[in-house]
Amino acid sequence: LMFQLTATPASALADEPVHIRVTGLPPFQMVTFKASLKDEKGNLFHSKAFYRANETGKVDLEQDPAFGGDYVGVHPMGLFWSLKPERAFQRLLKQDVMASPFLVTLDLYDSVCFQDLATAQPTASQTLQRWFSGPGMQRMQIREGRVRGALFLPPGEGPFPGVIDLFGGIGGLVEFRASLLSAHGFAVLALAYFAYEDLPKQLQEVELEYFEEAVNLLLAHPKIQKSGIGVISVCKGAEIGLAMACYLKQVVATVCINGFNAIFTVPLRYKDLVVKPIHSFKEHIQIHVSGAVRICHCMEDPRDELNRQSVLPVEKAQGRILFIVGENDECLNSRVYAEQAVDQLQSHGKSSGRMLMYPGAGHLIEPPYAPLCYASWSPGFSRPILWGGDPAAHAAAQEHAWEEIQKFFRQYLSPTRSKL
Repeated sequence: LMFQLTATPASALADEPVHIRVTGLPPFQMVTFKASLKDEKGNLFHSKAFYRANETGKVDLEQDPAFGGDYVGVHPMGLFWSLKPERAFQRLLKQDVMASPFLVTLDLYDSVCFQDLATAQPTASQTLQRWFSGPGMQRMQIREGRVRGALFLPPGEGPFPGVIDLFGGIGGLVEFRASLLSAHGFAVLALAYFAYEDLPKQLQEVELEYFEEAVNLLLAHPKIQKSGIGVISVCKGAEIGLAMACYLKQVVATVCINGFNAIFTVPLRYKDLVVKPIHSFKEHIQIHVSGAVRICHCMEDPRDELNRQSVLPVEKAQGRILFIVGENDECLNSRVYAEQAVDQLQSHGKSSGRMLMYPGAGHLIEPPYAPLCYASWSPGFSRPILWGGDPAAHAAAQEHAWEEIQKFFRQYLSPTRSKL
């Protein structure tokens, strides 16, 4: 019998699905699929799943269920989103988004392999390329005025809708989401705001004028639409993104993924305005069975009388805001914060805020097929931080949210077309 393992496309963007199938097996044969990848630092991630061939000796991951391994049921991309680090608490992050793809090795074994697969010989193998940049895309290092980051431009003349991408407490410059979004036709600035080049090592305060400078830099770019800027943001970045929506009129469409509705831990400064932060209590940190820490109980409620002055005035936002919430977020009470912000908008007669809630999704909602990171090391903490999430539910949330984010930006960033 001739086995044939095919996975198509063999080379694709990291947010594109792959169709995996096997033909030429004995009828009803049980097989094991294994996926593995090494990140740029040499950390290994792997997953496996057991399948049974049908009466014609075929297995098709688009319609056949896995019977065990790292997931069960019909999940065409399960081998990708269930990848787990060999060393605990490692987060899969693409560093160099332009030069090389992640290589995913797909191995097929002609039995159910419970034991260590390292010693078994696969019956068939294929290597897949998962890219974070599209053909003809440009990456420009940005060092203008105080602004530090990387600007990704799609191929062509444009003008393109402009977006600023903000991550949270990991600091530095994180580019993988910006580059993937740019592959879908957006001009995206991955913006660093601490722990990078000559920026402050730690975040002592959020200086909104820095972010305003970044917005103006984008609007001045010849290839970027002048109708306003979008922001995509997560965690601490989403707190800043929401502040940008409130105070900067050039920001017209903001995506806040699992963020705050108030200023936490460090003050926000904008011209003469200083917003004092809500304090957090280190003594309320809980230690999870994994050894990671749960910090969501450390924050005071923004609605308490003492904290009201720290709440962001979302009713001042002139643009649209999309709140994306993982209901299994173990890092922040993000659902509560998003609900408070939407209530606040509605109490001022505004319907410009919308909330997407994902049951079972954790804190780090990333582009599709990225493996769930349940807990990982984060700068400034002596233990790993718990992010939460159920792998299958989290994967479904990432797929749905990514489509919604692009729709949202296309709808509110494009210059208004004349209504017929």
